[in-house]
Amino acid sequence: MNRLFPSIPLVAEEDSSFLRSTNLVGAVVDVVANKATFRDEVTEDSVLKAIDRGGNDAYNFGPNPATYWVLDPIDGTRGFVKGVEALYVVALALVVEGQIVLGVMGCPNWDEDYFVNCVTGVQETGNNFSRSGMIMVSHVGCGTWKQRLSDMLTIELSQSWTRCSVDGCQVLKEARFCTPESQKWESFPLSSSFNAKTDSEKIGNGDILLVPACCGSLCKYMMVASGRASVFLLRATTRKVMKKISGYAPAWDHAVGIICVHEAGGKVTDWEGSSIDFAADQVARRTIFPSGGFLVTNHCLHNEILGLISSNSSIN
Repeated sequence: MNRLFPSIPLVAEEDSSFLRSTNLVGAVVDVVANKATFRDEVTEDSVLKAIDRGGNDAYNFGPNPATYWVLDPIDGTRGFVKGVEALYVVALALVVEGQIVLGVMGCPNWDEDYFVNCVTGVQETGNNFSRSGMIMVSHVGCGTWKQRLSDMLTIELSQSWTRCSVDGCQVLKEARFCTPESQKWESFPLSSSFNAKTDSEKIGNGDILLVPACCGSLCKYMMVASGRASVFLLRATTRKVMKKISGYAPAWDHAVGIICVHEAGGKVTDWEGSSIDFAADQVARRTIFPSGGFLVTNHCLHNEILGLISSNSSIN
């Protein structure tokens, strides 16, 4: 990236501080050298500098409009360290003057059959999933497209891309919801109106279906953008700033997901219905500040859910 776009800054989750404090530098450099096209240019210094290019103190943007990349090398780290079946995501987005204009993310262990079975209630036995992986790309005005990673080297590219569309669900009780594994349904405002079930066969009046999913936020954006889920709800992390409780989130957990959902026909706002402002962090562009949290939907259900969030939040 530095070779092709040397003048565009990078905002990324990781820097090399951990590697420098351990004995892992040599191992990382060896892996990069084995994968690199220009192996003779791969040195310990060049690898560490490349990692640090997106670090916390790498660039000071200031309040002016800016163009920059947003990178998440592994979204869903907790799942990634557990083994090969983790649905982690590698993601990159391009922001131009506050607007996300380009995004690409890949989930190496994505299994389309698994998500179909989650939706239909079909129970599979054993571990026979193909886990062919998926890459999803989006460009403003051009839609969102997906392709199996396993097809990248075997099928002519122009014939292997499929356009993504959010689902057409218009009845909230029939919607499929995603929530973070770390946030209980009872902590969401909608829990005052609906109970959550993970088995479609046991859904009753006053219940909604939670789709058992995956690690990290971006895989859930992928599920909405590809029509495998209708809604993704996320509470923002909160902290006290100047005696006021404020919600915040890392930019790299959402940037590419937002453009992929938008271009697939969906909608993303905070819990008050406001667009996500990627320029609110005027210095580093690393943090976004949604009010309450994130609401990611197929667009049809968005305003109804916002109304429920507002009414239930005021009751609570």
